[in-house]
Amino acid sequence: MPNRRELANAIRALSMDGVQKANSGHPGAPMGMADIAEVLWNDHMKHNPANPKWADRDRFILSNGHGSMLIYSLLHLTGYNLSIDDLKSFRQLHSKTPGHPEYGYTEGVETTTGPLGQGITNGVGMALAEKVLAGQFNRPGHHIVDHYTYVFMGDGCMMEGISHEACSLAGTLGLGKLIAFWDDNGISIDGHVENWFSDDTPKRFEAYGWHVVRDVDGHDAEAINKAIHEAKSVNDKPSLICCKTVIGYGAPNLCGSHDCHGAPLGADEIAATRENLGWKHEPFVIPAEIYKGWDAREKGAKAQAHWEEKFAAYKKEFPELAAEFERRVIKGELPSNWKQVADDFIKAVAEKGETIASRKASQNAIQGYAKALPEFLGGSADLTPSNLTSWKEAKAITRTVSDGNYLSYGVREFGMSAIMNGVALHGGFIPFGGTFLMFSEYARNALRMAALMKVRSIFVYTHDSIGLGEDGPTHQPVEQTATLRLIPNMSVWRPCDAVESAVAWRCAIEKKDGPTSLIFSRQNLAHMPRSDAQIANIARGGYVLRDGGANPDAIIIATGSEVELAMKAAEELAGKGKNVRVVSMPSVDAFEAQDAAYRESVLPASCTKRVAVEAGVTACWYKYVGLNGKVVGLDRFGESAPAGQLFKEFGFTVENVVKAVESVL
Repeated sequence: MPNRRELANAIRALSMDGVQKANSGHPGAPMGMADIAEVLWNDHMKHNPANPKWADRDRFILSNGHGSMLIYSLLHLTGYNLSIDDLKSFRQLHSKTPGHPEYGYTEGVETTTGPLGQGITNGVGMALAEKVLAGQFNRPGHHIVDHYTYVFMGDGCMMEGISHEACSLAGTLGLGKLIAFWDDNGISIDGHVENWFSDDTPKRFEAYGWHVVRDVDGHDAEAINKAIHEAKSVNDKPSLICCKTVIGYGAPNLCGSHDCHGAPLGADEIAATRENLGWKHEPFVIPAEIYKGWDAREKGAKAQAHWEEKFAAYKKEFPELAAEFERRVIKGELPSNWKQVADDFIKAVAEKGETIASRKASQNAIQGYAKALPEFLGGSADLTPSNLTSWKEAKAITRTVSDGNYLSYGVREFGMSAIMNGVALHGGFIPFGGTFLMFSEYARNALRMAALMKVRSIFVYTHDSIGLGEDGPTHQPVEQTATLRLIPNMSVWRPCDAVESAVAWRCAIEKKDGPTSLIFSRQNLAHMPRSDAQIANIARGGYVLRDGGANPDAIIIATGSEVELAMKAAEELAGKGKNVRVVSMPSVDAFEAQDAAYRESVLPASCTKRVAVEAGVTACWYKYVGLNGKVVGLDRFGESAPAGQLFKEFGFTVENVVKAVESVL
């Protein structure tokens, strides 16, 4: 049987060979963390390579995702569906081994990492999901939710601000099943980090409320194993294991230097490293006894079988809970009565016909849908009373309350968003979280990651325009809605009233292959009467709200609060003998996903006289109105004043919309 160092050296060899063949990559971190990975994966990780989606598996996250050959080597060696040829295709087009780990490309990769700090934050989300699922489903003598989240992180993750946000909250919540390993090698791209990173990191994490294991030799398997056991013995705090390592361990001339951080070692150094490590095998050749030492398939199958026995006993005693667990966690399906609940709610909202702020309409939708969705896990970045993201039966999650469904994230917009992504990736929940639309800027990269991973995170943004008024331009979004629409696979909804708000929420809940941004107003929005057919068409993103006949003279396209302006302008123009169609377009991406025939029925090519109205930047709307069309928008920052004055000041009036239409006729 190979010894531990020989098993770890297999990671080092595969990592340097993969990077060398690609002539691109980061060999230093995998070589430096190989010993830690060997102990964790062989002695502690509960996982089944034959079933990477087993519900009670431990989660492993490589937050310092540039060291991706580490996780690819681990997955290959332990028996996942990742061949040696896949490793040889590292960083190549359409390979299962892209430059940074990507969720959905490679079985066993739990999240996409690379933007530093987000992996550990996803890990906080996964540990949060584990804690809450355990609180909701576990019963005395029946612990069907009982797994760890392990995270590798480097100095870069420690420096990124998001890790401070997330790790502070993790300590506050006492996420005892979260164990992070700090690869303390003192090196980043610019060299030795002491000139720009001199924090007392262990003290910082202790101040967050973490259990900290200091000064672990990251190349001593016995010390690593002891540290992990110590971390697992502390169940009321997350743990940080501080591992002193040498980057590029084994490379005789480049180890300990930034020269091995982000570039191939080179043929001569690889040959010297093989000699130094006593690794006498050709590139990408792993001896059978090494494979046998790593193979986790038999152990994984036994672990899952043991859990299935436990679940069978649980199901016998708690059949309803077990059925709910299977629906939410194993199958990821919406409740069987979901369609009826949603249909009934939207119908009731339409019949009520309230004139309310869409943020209030959003809260009503949350309240209406929550009764059918115990998987809701809501929250806000310290703006619950403004975002209106809570509901009557919501139960706060705290350090001591683990069976809740609502979390106050504090002023942590970026952290909240990436934590939500972790919750979504974990499974069993539909996470949503709120802040002001302006502060989507703080969270931008987490939104992009949600879209890249195609996870169902629902981002709730209120105070959507100059309509928030006196808080002024620092809080008044102008370009944010447009830039959210630019994110591939991000669905964006800006509803014009309570009915569209209810439909927007429904679409977000039913979208399983990507995130949604829901954009709501602070100010009241008038109810728009509709037929059943029009209500059905809201989900298509754009629809005819006011028909100007088969051959309208002009078309006004509007979203959100500006739809009312468009309707009043069309009515006034009708008095002047002009037939003007009004198209409400709450979701541009949903509209663009419709077939050509439907889009033509809403925006006929024969009608080129078009005006778009939205209280934001204008550039994107010329796609719909043409270069000869007009856009009533806002290409400057706002002012501090009451909302009514601001709309008038910036031309969002019926009179101005009428003038714009007349100018294109």
